[in-house]
Amino acid sequence: MNQRFRKVKKGILYVLATFGLVSILMFIGGLVADLRAFDETSGGYEPPYENFTGDPINFDELDQTNEGIVGRGYSVDILLNCTTGMISFEFFNQRFDFRAVSDRAIAVHKPQEACLKRGFEPTFYEE
Repeated sequence: MNQRFRKVKKGILYVLATFGLVSILMFIGGLVADLRAFDETSGGYEPPYENFTGDPINFDELDQTNEGIVGRGYSVDILLNCTTGMISFEFFNQRFDFRAVSDRAIAVHKPQEACLKRGFEPTFYEE
């Protein structure tokens, strides 16, 4: 009986460890996919932020929250506060402020226009 219990215990341990490993790998894969989809443009890093390649963020495809706009990802949600311009990441109901919208992002992606279109009053502008 004792030997049988050890085998069952060891089998359960392997199943749970495998489940945990697969879960962690899926989370990391989703995180990488979310971060890669965050900004699909490149170039135009110097003022006046022209000659970039790729498609700017289409804010019409993103959801609206009480504070602004959110892009729902596989592992992480990316939020834009339409008043302050703060970009935040949220996962497991924990929000982490990343940074304010850069001058390049304002010029290339035009988040202030998307926020105005949705009825917000952004205080960040292209200078």
